[in-house]
Amino acid sequence: MKLLKFRESWVQPGKGPQFRLVKFFSLPGFVVILIFTVILTVLLTHRFQEMALKKNEDYLLLLASNLNHQVFQQFVLPIAYEKEGRITLSDPDQYRRLDAVVRNTIHGFHVEQLNQYDQEGIFSYSTADNPPLGQRSAEVPGVKKALEGEDYFELPGYDRWRSIFWFGASQTQHLKAFIPFRLEEKLAPHLGPVVGVFEITQNISGDLKEVSKFRLIILVILVVIMGLLFLVLRQIVKQAEIILERRHEEQRALESQLHQAERLAALGEMTASVAHEIRNPLGIISSTAELLQERLTRYEPQNRLARIIVEEVNRLNERVTEFLDFSRPRVPNLRPCDLERVLNRSLEFLQPEIDRLGITVVQDYHLNHRTLVADPDLMHQAFLNILLNSIQAMPQGGELRVSTIPGGGGQGGEIHFRDTGEGIDTENLKKIFNPFFTTKERGSGLGLPIVKSIIESHQGAIRIDSEEGKWTEVTISLPALAAN
Repeated sequence: MKLLKFRESWVQPGKGPQFRLVKFFSLPGFVVILIFTVILTVLLTHRFQEMALKKNEDYLLLLASNLNHQVFQQFVLPIAYEKEGRITLSDPDQYRRLDAVVRNTIHGFHVEQLNQYDQEGIFSYSTADNPPLGQRSAEVPGVKKALEGEDYFELPGYDRWRSIFWFGASQTQHLKAFIPFRLEEKLAPHLGPVVGVFEITQNISGDLKEVSKFRLIILVILVVIMGLLFLVLRQIVKQAEIILERRHEEQRALESQLHQAERLAALGEMTASVAHEIRNPLGIISSTAELLQERLTRYEPQNRLARIIVEEVNRLNERVTEFLDFSRPRVPNLRPCDLERVLNRSLEFLQPEIDRLGITVVQDYHLNHRTLVADPDLMHQAFLNILLNSIQAMPQGGELRVSTIPGGGGQGGEIHFRDTGEGIDTENLKKIFNPFFTTKERGSGLGLPIVKSIIESHQGAIRIDSEEGKWTEVTISLPALAAN
């Protein structure tokens, strides 16, 4: 029993975990996707930023190498030869010659400022206006490292990780390189002793702006992709929920039909037993009443008691027959059948009642006597029940339209019965096919259920539409069946 309850809890509509998937994939799912998008953007941006800075550092190293060579060849060697090894930048002439060499070398290389320090860390040259020449700078980290023979780079006021998350307007940013100035040797250039330091300042704001643009593009692309992926997943899950809900509805409908079929089967068995028990005494009562009627006619011709007994017995026998038809529906004997001829036969049978009530019958046939596979006797029984209901709904007369049309694709057919009678209210229309439901004082409530059973035995369908006080229309759809 516990296992059964556990399984039922998983199949109840709206209770299973699958119906919470849409909620799960809504806001929390999008937040998770957004977090992963930001992390991926940070990693990509950081990598691109490192590559951009490394490119600028390599660029400055190449520039410094060229500068080292040009200053050594065009300034140090000539001045040392002319001045017998005495190089003094305080001499205006030497300073101008060095400045000319430096400016010619760095021209076109986007260098904002170049400073030079001697081997003792004293500020000795600059391309800037009014530099603090003569200032001792040996303890400056970049100068100190360069005098020790190491290349040193710095980004003043720049936080690499913080810049990744900063989307504001880019400020001016400079990259400073402190590179040793070495004496050159013939066989091993750039490996001579350190005699000074080059401090090169380059504006890298453009490259950082490109990094910022790259970061924004990557973030937008990833957010769009992740957003589309999220929407697709959400739509798939919602569609899955709809499918599951539809299946649950179909399951509930099938279970309801199964329970209804079980109840009707039990009711049918009980009805059949009771009908058989009633039919035998009814036969005896009927035959006895007919004998009694014959004998009473000889002595009391006006006596109606025996005739009343016979009439009521016959009426009760009709009800018993309906019970038996409902409880044990006949298997249709399928064969080619002209439904329009069966309809005419049913109308002729009810013609006296139609004339008595002053009902106008309109026959609008479009099957053109094309035969369908059906059981003509069962269809005659179904048509009689429907026509009788329509006639009884028009006690003051009216119009009864009977029409036939071919089915879709020319296969099968449809029969329509439309009357201008009292109509059926919405609540009763829902229960119209329930066994024993009737609004008539002397009805059994089995007529339409029997009709429905006959139509379904032909694999067809029946539908009733009505507007209370105006009209009722019964539509029967029959498929194209193969004859037995």
